[in-house]
Amino acid sequence: MTFTTLALVVALGLAGPLLALPRRLHLPVILGELIAGIIFGTTGLGILDAEDPIFVFLADMGFALVMFAAGTHVPVRDPAVRGALGAGVVRAALVGVVAAVAGWAVAQAFGIGHGAIYAVLMASSSAAIALPIIDSMRMSGPPVLALTAQIAIADTACIVALPLVIDPGNAARAAVGAVVVAAGAGVMFLILRYLQKTGAQRQVHEVSEERKFTLELRVSLVLVFTLCGVASAMHVSIMLGGFAAGLAVAGVGEPRRVAKQVFAISDGLLAPLFFVWLGARLDLRELGEHPQFILLGLALGVGAVVVHCTTRVIGQPLTHGALAAAQIGVPVAAVTVGSQLGVLVPGEGSAIMLATLCTIVIATVAASRLAAKAPV
Repeated sequence: MTFTTLALVVALGLAGPLLALPRRLHLPVILGELIAGIIFGTTGLGILDAEDPIFVFLADMGFALVMFAAGTHVPVRDPAVRGALGAGVVRAALVGVVAAVAGWAVAQAFGIGHGAIYAVLMASSSAAIALPIIDSMRMSGPPVLALTAQIAIADTACIVALPLVIDPGNAARAAVGAVVVAAGAGVMFLILRYLQKTGAQRQVHEVSEERKFTLELRVSLVLVFTLCGVASAMHVSIMLGGFAAGLAVAGVGEPRRVAKQVFAISDGLLAPLFFVWLGARLDLRELGEHPQFILLGLALGVGAVVVHCTTRVIGQPLTHGALAAAQIGVPVAAVTVGSQLGVLVPGEGSAIMLATLCTIVIATVAASRLAAKAPV
């Protein structure tokens, strides 16, 4: 990793906003960043080395902040959302049951004994993708609150479940790690709430704003990276550490100024770098060498959407179900951890990412339809 390479990566990150520029398409920014990474990475020109340790570490930082931002987007303090938790739990549970059957069926069809992994993948949602879309479209009302609760529940549950199913031999260690990370997030929440109630947080805010110390931003980053460090030490994905830190901050309420500062660091540099790295890391040529994995990717992607749309039987609109099916964090962690442990067979990681792209595309189409129906 050199400054020239870093400049190229940042420039490639601009593909995201450029592709998302047409408002009527409602394309997620990450789509352009992934495509740019694919073109310049392993699959395409081979200019970017996704195995470079510095590149990998910067990408991990970006992933941690992406999941932190996703956690802060969960409206845990909104009484209306808490009131919609019942509907969200029921829908997430229904999706989980159907996904368990679908995951087993896909594993049997392709002769790969990863039914539990596929079930978690198809049951997962992505707060990092869906909640910003909901915010940008200014969707509101009881159905949207229930959808928000459903996405948050599914995302959290699958983040916790993934380490247990991807490495069953160390499931106990992963479970303990998840509990430790959750406990750490709980302690952080209590400390932040205490500082808020005693007025210390307000005093720090005023001094920081007057002296330009950015103390709150620095504390937020300490929280994120501390929990990610705990997660790594406990052999749990940093995805859980970042998301848990975000939930802790959301629980006390993230100051608007700090949210803008975190947004600037994350979406201005580290998050685009992560998604470009992710695209560069993918070797879609494996799909050409193992054509059956193209079908596997389509089966997982379309299957995830179908699984989420089964909530139509209990009254949820199909467009909401398709939006809830959007994925990113859980599949990325599955490919990363699965590759490190040697759990995935050649081509399976690319199939999982193809499935992820399918869910993002279908969720984007669903968002466009919702936008077209929205009053002007």
